[in-house]
Parts: sequence; structure tokens; C-alpha cells
Amino acid sequence: MIIVHSNLLAALQISATMDALPAWPKGKKLVHLDLKGAPPRIDYLHKVIALLTYLFLICVLNARGLSDMTVPSLQLIGLFSGLGADGILVEYEDMFPYEGELKVLQSTQHSPYSREEVLSIQEVAKSQGLEVIPLVQTFGHMEFVLKHKSLWGLREVGHCLGTLNPHREEGVRLVEEMLRQVVELHPGSTSLHIGADEVYLLGEGEESRCWLSTPGRTVQQLFLSHVTRVAKGVREAWPNLNMIMWDDMLRGMDHDTLKGSGLVGLVQLMLWDYNPTLDVKNTVYLLERYSGAGLSELWAASAFKGSTNVHTCVTSTQRHVDNHLQWLQVAAALPEGIHMLGIALTGWQRYDHLSVLCELLPLALPSLASSLQTLTHGQFSPEAQSRVTKTLGISSVEVETMESSTTGDSVLFPGRRLAELVVELTAILQSEELRHFEDNMFVRGWFTPYHRQRKIVSPLIAQQLQCQAMTLLALVEQRVAMVKKEMVRLYPASTAQEWVEQHVSPVVAPLQRVLEDTRASLLEMVPQNVSASMVGQ
Repeated sequence: MIIVHSNLLAALQISATMDALPAWPKGKKLVHLDLKGAPPRIDYLHKVIALLTYLFLICVLNARGLSDMTVPSLQLIGLFSGLGADGILVEYEDMFPYEGELKVLQSTQHSPYSREEVLSIQEVAKSQGLEVIPLVQTFGHMEFVLKHKSLWGLREVGHCLGTLNPHREEGVRLVEEMLRQVVELHPGSTSLHIGADEVYLLGEGEESRCWLSTPGRTVQQLFLSHVTRVAKGVREAWPNLNMIMWDDMLRGMDHDTLKGSGLVGLVQLMLWDYNPTLDVKNTVYLLERYSGAGLSELWAASAFKGSTNVHTCVTSTQRHVDNHLQWLQVAAALPEGIHMLGIALTGWQRYDHLSVLCELLPLALPSLASSLQTLTHGQFSPEAQSRVTKTLGISSVEVETMESSTTGDSVLFPGRRLAELVVELTAILQSEELRHFEDNMFVRGWFTPYHRQRKIVSPLIAQQLQCQAMTLLALVEQRVAMVKKEMVRLYPASTAQEWVEQHVSPVVAPLQRVLEDTRASLLEMVPQNVSASMVGQ
């Protein structure tokens, strides 16, 4: 028998494992919306943005020592934007409505957001007091651009879809046009994130090797030459626009290289680390190095989802709370002269454009609320946990163990029903009975590939295996139908199909093969009038 989850676990809460630290220093808290996979329907996205405002407001009120009774209804949140302006970091990728020659970049799997929908996201955010910062990749992670055959020639190396060749003028012009279209459709934004993380295999292209053959030139200089060119172009076009970029490609640079990089006074660095055991000492050292080299405008980036495993379906709140506790230790250990502009809580939907979908947004809302409370309280105390469960109307901060709702979605937990169904289906898919069906005694003893290929099997065993496989598959199919029905309310139908094919089909495929082979074997080993009734079960 498969147990989806135990109700005894539903009341479990995450225990505080350390003394309270100072709350996150003054600065913005941004929530990252990754739209390069499972792009929410626009009405659901609006609900999530409203929820973010509610969560931000609770954190502000808590920090000021005000009780939960002070928190107004969701519909009135817009009146309280003066309590603290936070924002969302939006990574559109192929969901942006690029026009003209860039129209090829639009998603063909599902319809990209229209210009009106992109503007509506900003309007809803503005009405709730949230800033919108668009993120556009300009060097690495350009898979959604360089996958197109017409743009293959802009790759640094032919077999790496993510890295742009920095020597091609048409590549630079492409990036500049992407930035222009995105910035112009965000007239109210005061900041822009230009990406530039994980620029793999830079320096290995033929033109780069030629450039590097000049004595004294390095891959670090090659990286900096492209990034500074892009950043200076942005500054020239939009002098008042703040620029943010990821820091990882700068981590190995020495003081003099950083100081002479051309980035000082031009960009704000966002140092990312999503590890629950983040190295506090090394992170503080990095921030000190950046600041000492003149790169004094600094951000942190944590994670509330999408950083556990490339194919994770159910978010672990504990893991992400631990990551934020580590960042609090970093903030507490920083010298007085280093001031953080804020922290971005990232929520990745894919590891990159070509990887599978990881946790869907509804499954991560308890983690997001818990992470924000952790930053506000300096720990994830029982009081902070209680605020999360009370706010979202759940029994546990772990989505995997919260009790099922009798009323479905709520205003303060949009997508709750989908989260519950995915948890239940995932538990079935991860059960020993299903995962290791081919390892059970009857398959290993009487239904090996040897037996199946030759169709020399025990009909009694084959019939038993057939019944077991059919029962399991029927259970999975029933739950899949429920998940898909709920998922298409929040996401495009293509997302629901993709999720099933990526996370369900590979798990049940061995079971389906066993079922097909039992049917074929019974037709061979049992009289026709008997086998027909057995196979038809």
C-alpha cells in the first residue's frame, strides 16, 4: 500500500537551530520571478505579486514590533506602500514580446506575454508599492538566443549554446537591441540587471584564442571588455538607470584587476550563493575585496526555490531557511564600511533554458514566506513559523507535510491546491513500490529480460505482475489527471504537458514496459480463450 504522506507529520515545524542574529540590514528585498519555464498565466501572476506585497508588509510590521492584528486585508495593501518599497526581479527570457528581427527569440512552446501583459505586471506591482527590475542576460546563459540556427554563428564555441562570442559586432548589436526593447517597455524601472553569470568556455573560441595570443591578455580581460562595453552602452542610452550584474565571473580577479576593470561606479554587483552551508568567512572576504576595489554598491542573492536539484519537484523550506540564516551571518560579520543595497531571493524555474522544470511557484510559497520571516527576525523562531502558518493558512511550513485544505486555493496562498496535488503525486512516484517495481522478487525471479524476450514465463506470475502494474498505473493516471486539470488553471497547457513528460513519464515507463510484456507473454503462454480475458483486465 502506498502512503502519500502521514498526517502525523503535518504538524511538524522547522526548529530554530541557532541564536537570533540581527535582522537583515536596511535595504531592498527583491523576489526573483523566473519566467523561462512554466510562465504563469497573467491573472495568477497578478495574485502572486499581490501576495508578495502582503508578505513584505507583514515583515515591515513585524520589524516595527506591530502585531498581526495590524495587518490589513489584501485589498488594502496598496495604501501601505509607504511602509517600505521592495520589488521583483523579473527574468523574462523568451517570454518577452520581442519585436522586429528579435521576434525569433519569442517562445514557440507557449505564447509569450503581450506588451499589454508586461505593462500590466508593472501596473499591478506599482499599485502595490513594488519596484520592477528586469533581468536580461547579455553574455552567459544566452541559450534561448543562441539555440536558433540563424544565430549559431554568434556562439563562442559551436557546442556551447550559452556563451556569446564577444568579438562579433552583430552579437553586441543583438544584445543592445534586446536591452533597448526591454528597457523601453519598463518606463518606470530605475534599475536593470544585465546578468553576465556563468560565461562557460569563454576564451576557447577561435577568435578568442587569436585575441588571447597577444602577450598580457587574459580571459578575465576578455570578460571585462565585453561587460564594460555593454554597461557603458546602457549608461550612455539611459544615464539614470542603475545596473546590476552577477558577481561570479569576478571572484577570481585580484585587487588591481577589479579596480581597473572599468566597472567601478558603473555597475552594482550581486553576489549569489544558494547553499544552505554557505561559507560565511569566504563570502565576507569576497564582499570586502569588491568594496576595497571600489565596487562598493553590493547586493546579496539567496534562494527560496530552484537550487536543490535540477529535477526537484517539492521545495524544502528547511534548506532555504538555512541559506538565509547563513546570509544573516554574513551580514552580521561585515565591517561597518560595507553596506548592502539589499538581497534578491531567487526562485529558479530551470537551471538553464534547456533543463527540466524544477519546483513550480505554488510549491515554494511557504519557503518564500519563511525566508522573508527569517530575514526579518534574524532566526526562524517558533514565533516566525507561526506567522507563516497563520498568514498562509497552513499547518506546516513544509509544503510536503502541510494538511490538505478543504477549501482549496485562498487569496493568501494562490495555487495551494496545485501544490497539494503535486506533493501527493510526487510521493507516489517516489514510493518504493513504484520506483523499484522491476527489482521485486517476482520480476527478478520469473520475469527477467531473458524470460520476456523469449516469452517463456509463468502465467500465474505474469498475471500477478500485470495486476500490480495496472493498479499502480491507474493510481498514477488518476493523480496526473487531477494535477493537469489544476495546473492549466495557473499555467499554459503546454507547461502541464511538459511537466508530466519530464517528471512522470520517465518514472512510469518501466512499469508500462512490464505491463506490455506481461500481455504479450500471456498471449504466447495461455490458450487464446483464456489469455484474451486475462490480457483484457
